[in-house]
Amino acid sequence: MKKLKRKKETAGVGLNGTGSVTRETNCGRKQKLAEIHQALFSDPVDIETLRRAAASKGGLLTNDVRRKVWPKLLNVNVYDLPPKPGRDVRESHKDYNQVVLDVRRSMKRFPKGMAATQRAVLQEQLTDIILEVLKCNPQLHYYQGYHDVAVTLLLVVGERMALAMLDTLSNHHLRDFMDPTMDSTKHILNYLMPILEQVDRELHDFMIRSEVGTIFALSWLITWYGHVLSDFKHTMRLYDFFLASHPLMPIYLAATIVLHREEEVKKTECDMAMVHHLLSHIPQDLPYQLLIGRAEDLFQQYPPPLLAKRATLQSHKSLSISTFQAFQLSTLHQRPNSVLQRLTKERVSNSRHANIILSTLRSGRSSAPRPRPAVGERRQDGEDGSVGALRHARGGRVRRGSDGLGLGTRGVTATVLTWRWGMWTDAW
Repeated sequence: MKKLKRKKETAGVGLNGTGSVTRETNCGRKQKLAEIHQALFSDPVDIETLRRAAASKGGLLTNDVRRKVWPKLLNVNVYDLPPKPGRDVRESHKDYNQVVLDVRRSMKRFPKGMAATQRAVLQEQLTDIILEVLKCNPQLHYYQGYHDVAVTLLLVVGERMALAMLDTLSNHHLRDFMDPTMDSTKHILNYLMPILEQVDRELHDFMIRSEVGTIFALSWLITWYGHVLSDFKHTMRLYDFFLASHPLMPIYLAATIVLHREEEVKKTECDMAMVHHLLSHIPQDLPYQLLIGRAEDLFQQYPPPLLAKRATLQSHKSLSISTFQAFQLSTLHQRPNSVLQRLTKERVSNSRHANIILSTLRSGRSSAPRPRPAVGERRQDGEDGSVGALRHARGGRVRRGSDGLGLGTRGVTATVLTWRWGMWTDAW
C-alpha cells in the first residue's frame, strides 16, 4: 500500500485530558469561529476561507454557523428564498406515493426523543420540499435516498432554506443521480476501483477476484452517507465537507473507508457475498476527520481527469463534473448578508413607493371636479385625466384595460408614469 502524502495539519489540537491542551483547543475553536465570521462579512464573501473551514478539523462547529455558511457554499441568497412550497401538486405528482413511502421510513433520521407531533410536521415539510423541487425541475428524476439528503438540510437550516439548497444541489452535485437511468450513477461509482488500484494494488486485486463490484457504496454516494450513519453529528460533519468540495469527493471518501479497513477486507473470505456484507456495513466509530484529510490527499494526488484517463471513464458525460467549475466560480462574488439585507430593504422600499404612486395614479385621477357630460353627449377621451393625455403624448388609439384607465399593457403604464412623473421612468 502506498503511503499517502499528508499536508501539514493546521487544525486544532486533539483532546488528551490535560488542562493546557483543553485551553489550546478552546483557543483554536474561538480563532476558527472568528475567521469564519470575518470571511462571512468580507465583501465579497471570502468563500475559500469558508471552504477550508468546512473541511478542516471540526468542520463548521455548530448548526448556527452552518445556517450561515452552507448557503454561501451553494451561492444561495438568504434574502431571496422561495416561498414555502404549496400543497397543490402533492397528490397529482407522479412521484408522490414513492416520496411519501420513503419519508415515512425516515423516522430514524430524526433526533431521538423528538415529539411525534413535531416529527409529523417535519415529515410533511420534507414531502413538500422534495415535490416542489421536482415540480420546478421536470428534467430531474426522483431516486430512493434523495429524501436522506433533503432531511439533513431540513433539520439544519429549516424549510425555505432547505428548499433553495436542495434545488441547487439537485442541479449540480446530485445531478448525475437524477437521470432517468442509473448509467450516470454507475459512472461515478466506477471511479472507486481506480483509486484503490493507485494506492493499494493488493487490496484492489483482492476485490477484483471476489467480484464484489462497487454496489456496496451506492447508498453512501447517493445519500452523502446520511442513510448509513446513525449519529447525526457525523452526518453534518460530512455535509460540511461535501458542500465545500468537488461532486466526486464522496467517492474519494468511500475509497478512504475501504483503505482504512484493508486488513479486515483481506482477512475476509474472497467471496462476493462475504466481502459485500463486510463493506456495506460502515462502522459507526470511524475516525472521520482523519478520513476526510486522506480523501483530500487522494483527490490532490489522483484527480478525476487522471483517473478518467486511466480507467477510460471519459466516454461518459457527467453533468455534475462538467458544470462544477462554472458553479464554483459563481460562488466567488457573493455579497455579505449585511449588504444583501440592506439591498433587499431598499428594493422592498422602492417597490412599496412605486405601488403607492401607481395606486395614486389609479384612484386619484383628478382632484378637481369634472363637468358631467350633457344628456346624450358621450364623454371624450381625456376627461378622466389619463387616456386623452396619453393619446396626446403618444398619438394613436389606446385600448382600455381591465382597470378602466386605458392601461392595457405594462408598457402603457410606464408611458403614463413618464408623462406625469418623469422621474419614475426607470422604475418600470
